[in-house]
Amino acid sequence: MNVSDALASRITCRAFLPDPVREETVREIVDKARYAPSGGNLQPWHLFALSGNALADLLADVAEKMLETPRGEVPEYRVYPQDLKDPYEARRFKCGEDLYASIGIERADKRGRIAQFQRNFKFFGAPVGLFVYLDRTMGPPQWADTGMFLQSIMLVAREYGLHTCPQEAWAQWHKTVSSHLNPPADWMLFCGMGLGYMDKEAQVNTLRTDRASVDEIATFKFR
Repeated sequence: MNVSDALASRITCRAFLPDPVREETVREIVDKARYAPSGGNLQPWHLFALSGNALADLLADVAEKMLETPRGEVPEYRVYPQDLKDPYEARRFKCGEDLYASIGIERADKRGRIAQFQRNFKFFGAPVGLFVYLDRTMGPPQWADTGMFLQSIMLVAREYGLHTCPQEAWAQWHKTVSSHLNPPADWMLFCGMGLGYMDKEAQVNTLRTDRASVDEIATFKFR
């Protein structure tokens, strides 16, 4: 698979098959993704990969705590700006509406929307859960570097016939996740990512989000 095909076929997968993914395969994906660029070659990321009992125990812990605190813990960072302006707010709103429409959940169905959101914390059934940490002293440039590392994982996964679901929502459960992984105190949970084989029969996986045109996002001055 070439890079263009990997980019075109990559989606945020929200329904996975239970088929296991071998540790050797995950290691190979991470081994290839570690060549992602980073300023000054800091390589500021650290990844935990969980499957089997280790993942099941963590998800069960989160599910139990969600009964008392359904909104999770106080996240260490804000995923979106507090006053998100257009066109960004409009894009985010449409993405959410398109997602729920794809699985027949009406806007008035608050319970259904909450249930779908909480599936984030089951990794949408993925057999592998990845958690990526950053040193707290890192700044926006290193956050951008970590994004390139994550993108590299997502693209290499396509080479193996796998799909992914990057989830900053996991920042809401950083304390619980860290209690299972025991990272150093100066590491911050940046995001999680589900990894596995896509359930091609799941309606939610038919969603393809809009993309702005080239002329909307780029200016060319070649003369």
